[in-house]
Amino acid sequence: MLQSLYLNLGQHDFVSDAEKALLAGAMSFERAFSPGQDLVSAGSRPTYSTLILEGLAARYKVLEDGGRQFTSLQVPGDFADLHAFLLKNMDHGIMALSPCRVIFAEHARLRVITEQAPHLTRLLWLNTLVDGAIHREWIVAMGRRSKTAHLAHLICELFVRLQVVKRTNGMSFELPLSQAELADVLGLSVVHMNRVIGALRKVGVVSWANHVVTILNWDRLQEIAEFDPTYLSMVREPR
Repeated sequence: MLQSLYLNLGQHDFVSDAEKALLAGAMSFERAFSPGQDLVSAGSRPTYSTLILEGLAARYKVLEDGGRQFTSLQVPGDFADLHAFLLKNMDHGIMALSPCRVIFAEHARLRVITEQAPHLTRLLWLNTLVDGAIHREWIVAMGRRSKTAHLAHLICELFVRLQVVKRTNGMSFELPLSQAELADVLGLSVVHMNRVIGALRKVGVVSWANHVVTILNWDRLQEIAEFDPTYLSMVREPR
């Protein structure tokens, strides 16, 4: 059940059977969410952190005029709100973008891990540091990359992250977002979003049909995106 989490943490450092047992013991109950439902609501004060088992979710903020911005995408094996363990109050929401299955880790049990398992605590800490690194890359993409490069970078990132948790099929992966949702990731209108997708198709680096993205030329896609996966900290070494 927690295999995606073990794969996610294990890309950074070895996770022992005892540490896996501690993680399993921190979990309480599962729940399914439909697309559009909040896994965690803005303004809430959760007593648990949410681990994605299946599906795709997004952190988001909504402005007073109704404008919405997705600030990250969460894939299987991600704790969508591990930071809530210490921050307490949620200043943003987390929404299911596809049918999602999640499991909740009680904060009281996570606290026990921090007191009894320093190595596992460091791995969970690193998990939140990688979240921060992803946010920095998204800020750079939003502010300084062309929209074509921005989308190329997003595709590269998602492919690498999904490959770690064995959710790719060759060079293909599912991206169950509507163009309106994808526009809320890149900060575009739907019309502009369609043009950006068309630009990547035109240069022959991806095909995109029925919510499946297939990378046709990985090297060229990386070049367009200026993608360097260093920020994902995927070198396995002692932590």
